[in-house]
Amino acid sequence: MLLLLAGLASAAEIPFERYELPNGLQVVLVEDHSLPQVVVDMWYQVGSGNEAAGRSGFAHLFEHLMFMGTFRLPGSGIDQLMEANGGWNNAWTMEDATNYYDVGPPQLLPTLLWIEADRMQQLGQAMTQEKLDLQREVVKNERRQSYEDEPYAVGELEVPSLMYPKGHPYDHTVIGSHEDLTAASVDDVKQFFASWYVPNNASLVVAGDFDPAAVKLVIAGYFGVIPKQALPERPHPEAVVASQKARVTVEDDVDYPQINLYFHTPGSFQPGEAEIQLLGSLLGGGESSRLYRDLVIGGLAQDVSADQMPTKYGSLFVISATANDGVSVQQMETAIDAELRKVVATPASAPEMERLHNQFEYGFLDNLQSLQNRAVQLNQYWAYTGSPDYLVKDLARFRDATAEGLRDAAARWLTPEQAGIVVVNPRAEGGK
Repeated sequence: MLLLLAGLASAAEIPFERYELPNGLQVVLVEDHSLPQVVVDMWYQVGSGNEAAGRSGFAHLFEHLMFMGTFRLPGSGIDQLMEANGGWNNAWTMEDATNYYDVGPPQLLPTLLWIEADRMQQLGQAMTQEKLDLQREVVKNERRQSYEDEPYAVGELEVPSLMYPKGHPYDHTVIGSHEDLTAASVDDVKQFFASWYVPNNASLVVAGDFDPAAVKLVIAGYFGVIPKQALPERPHPEAVVASQKARVTVEDDVDYPQINLYFHTPGSFQPGEAEIQLLGSLLGGGESSRLYRDLVIGGLAQDVSADQMPTKYGSLFVISATANDGVSVQQMETAIDAELRKVVATPASAPEMERLHNQFEYGFLDNLQSLQNRAVQLNQYWAYTGSPDYLVKDLARFRDATAEGLRDAAARWLTPEQAGIVVVNPRAEGGK
């Protein structure tokens, strides 16, 4: 294992070239001829945290609308053109960003770049009421399937309002509410596009088997003609610090109660965030973790997890456990609280730290074997740190993490008295 990690670590860099177009579009080229494949990754720095009041879910709705066609590629023309030539695409939305990626054979690269430039240039103008109505219903159904009808997921809908004050960028879910989705108009969509889907709010990573000189000409020709725009003012909220426990209980069609403890933690790539991620592995990362030993092997829970949910303006750390038959929420909460105090009183041992470092580094470097993952990682670095050249620093913050650092992070951010708790109970008999 150590030899394998050493081999991977020796190649822990992503050679790239970066530059900026006159209109503000950030471009990163990653030349890699190991496979006959190319990836185009477009990162727009707009997510649910940029939505206006009463328009929750708008960024995610717009992600869907971006596949509804332009004047040049109407209807499902984007997917048809890619798939007919061996390519595919997808996208995702979070609080801070929306990401679109296209993958295909090298000969498809000019087409992929043209598609992304085409919809940046004119998708907003091509928006219609019919397209909006169609995707509005798709997103509402996604909310039903992913949250309202998915066991235990209804509790996730309660987290933003529990953990963030009203008016904070993260005070609502990425998926949005049915009421806000219904209220969205075509004019709202066009304004959102005109405000955020502009070259000076985007970064483009092209990775794979291509000739950089030729691709630069294509990028300049397709994207260079799109004018930059003045961007709306961005939020700059202070980090939220919970002063006391907060709790909400919901009922769902489940057989056993579940407890979810949320804690405010440092934002993405901020000091202490690496230690919190490693604490997630120490506490809930598999069968050798402390909470698994205490709750699952101890007979209280059928499952337990601990994860960092990183975002720009402060992250959330969540511990989740589902009870065994006959076990109460209070019993699980007491056991979790005891372990959180113990991780401060009894820092990670040397064998535990070795396991944490090895698990993280192997997973991190293994993830970068995918060309698509490398492209997304560079875009993420640019968006959160101001430079795609952050890989070595990113690895170093985890390699340098110590048992004392984990102890201090737990003492500062994971105190039981500051948890936001979401309990999902089985629905009362006769309820709906």
